Amino acid sequence: MAYIPPHKRHSKDVRTASPIPETLHPQFQRNMNLRASTSRKNKSGKIVYADHAISKWFAVGLDDDGQFPPYIHLEPISLEYVERKIGEKPLVLVNSIVTEEDSKLVRNCSRSPWEIIAENVQQELLSSFEILRNEMDDQGSEKVKPTLVARLGKFIFQGNHSMGLESVNKMQVEEAILRQLNRSLYTDIPSSYMENIIDGVVPAIGIDFEEEKDVYIVKLSDNTRPDATVLCKCIVLENKKLHLQKVKLNHVRQLVIDVSCLDKNLDLRLMLCTSRILTALTDEEMNSLRDLINSAVLDSDMKGGLRWP
Repeated sequence: MAYIPPHKRHSKDVRTASPIPETLHPQFQRNMNLRASTSRKNKSGKIVYADHAISKWFAVGLDDDGQFPPYIHLEPISLEYVERKIGEKPLVLVNSIVTEEDSKLVRNCSRSPWEIIAENVQQELLSSFEILRNEMDDQGSEKVKPTLVARLGKFIFQGNHSMGLESVNKMQVEEAILRQLNRSLYTDIPSSYMENIIDGVVPAIGIDFEEEKDVYIVKLSDNTRPDATVLCKCIVLENKKLHLQKVKLNHVRQLVIDVSCLDKNLDLRLMLCTSRILTALTDEEMNSLRDLINSAVLDSDMKGGLRWP
């Protein structure tokens, strides 16, 4: 699993780089009929779900009656980019008990959280894989690649037209209320969390760690595919230049299972996604893409960690 450090994912620097270097802009537009995404409202920023997509949310750490314990409550969190978008601070679930060990003693559950998670996701996961396997029989010129992803972060809850945050009881958490709110996963977590997974969790579950890579995804919109995003997957070479590995279309979510972990300070999202690897690009199109990628400069001060001279 490739990890992108937080400083490469977000930056408070308000400067922006030109999406496409000036020297390449005319040639790139002519050869590829592509343009870089520059707005969150751009169609290329949409999250795409399959027609049969399954979405599920549940919490681990509930009491014996399946309710939120009294030491779990909602608190506002300061996230500048979210506040600018929705006009208020989103909410997060907070455990008021000081340590995870104390929380376990209070809850005293007979089953481990992993057993509960496995029981809750098994049926949906197998069903989604079966549907996907049937669909992959007809791949055409664009090879379908399935990916199972586990993401760590913290779920933030936002109001909507039917349920405003001002009407939410923050001290007595109710599952029915949370289900009416918009939910997203905030993944900008400290690098120490990933280090703990690599050094502690991976050996404990019997997996051999191969290597850690810096991976950059350059997103482009294609006029010939108005409902899709072209993703250029790149790795960092020893000379600190990007190398284009593959070109594919945006991920399509087949399954999304969100798990709020009440006894932990991180939550879990499991996703089954598919993407189509583009294999029918012409040499001219590939050369234009490589020219764009090769001209990128790594810059941790820029949003996304890249800029073009």
